[in-house]
Amino acid sequence: MTPSAPANLALPQPYLLFLGDITDAEYAKTAFGLRDWARERCVGEYACAGTTVTTGLPFLTPVEATAKGARALVIGVANEGGFIADAWMPALLSALEAGLDIISGMHTRLADIAPLEAAAAHNGRRLIDVRRPPQNIPIANGRKRSGKRLLTVGTDCAIGKKYTALALTRAFLARGIATHFRATGQTGILIAGGGIPIDAVVADFAAGAAETLSPDAADDHWDIIEGQGSLLHPAYSGVSLALLHGSQPDVVVICHEPGRDRILGVPGYSLSTVDEMMELALRLGRRTNPSIRCAGVSLNTAHLDADSAERLLAQETERLRLAVADPMRGGAAFERLVEACITA
Repeated sequence: MTPSAPANLALPQPYLLFLGDITDAEYAKTAFGLRDWARERCVGEYACAGTTVTTGLPFLTPVEATAKGARALVIGVANEGGFIADAWMPALLSALEAGLDIISGMHTRLADIAPLEAAAAHNGRRLIDVRRPPQNIPIANGRKRSGKRLLTVGTDCAIGKKYTALALTRAFLARGIATHFRATGQTGILIAGGGIPIDAVVADFAAGAAETLSPDAADDHWDIIEGQGSLLHPAYSGVSLALLHGSQPDVVVICHEPGRDRILGVPGYSLSTVDEMMELALRLGRRTNPSIRCAGVSLNTAHLDADSAERLLAQETERLRLAVADPMRGGAAFERLVEACITA
């Protein structure tokens, strides 16, 4: 069952996923997210020479992808700063020449790059930036809204917040619960077809954007909101706090990757523990929702074998006295996490 969201983007599909020149899989989260949650919209991948990361999809040139029905190349990279690297330009220009539009979730606007703008005009193609917030976002007012809300809160970036939110949305819908996945980043927006890129909103309006994203709803309706960054990240904590205050979650799920001990991209800073993040999220979240609670923990155990992951989930469940699961592994542990989320 596909998670739903406001369908306010009409994007050309299917996609050719572009991996740039990256060598670190953490920076390919857009490509992996589309592969895992919108596989039917992806015909293959394309990359610059020297790239060591792969989604496992067929490698296709833009010409080959066009022949297989692709209509757009999606920049599947989320690098620090969200910039379009000079080394990518030949690949991007070749996509336009092959008849593909380009879709980007980067901070740098495609139309601001003169060679791309000229090539798009010459070839009759579109340059589409999804990291554009709507206009006239209000300043947050803190008013308590009807309906129920769940926010995924992480100990770091690229740690499983989006995957957890999507998996919970799918599980809620499978149980017949009225639910919407609310995307707050470029990958989630591409998957869901709508949302607000919180980190592209002017700071004073970020909490207001979170309020707008999860409006008043029926008492039995759930908005499951994709978390961003980390409350203790030295660069991105402001985005995380605005999202926490504006979304006013009734429930938070803490997302963590066992074994990661340093903040991604900022090696001088150690990662917070699950316990520290839980305490901080609840303390700060009570400012706009005094009834906030933590339903459990989502652990990203992709680097562990099945037996090791099962032992760790059991140990953490016992230690924390909370539901602990890896949503991508599913099973009884994940069902217990789902129950803990919906049961007050």
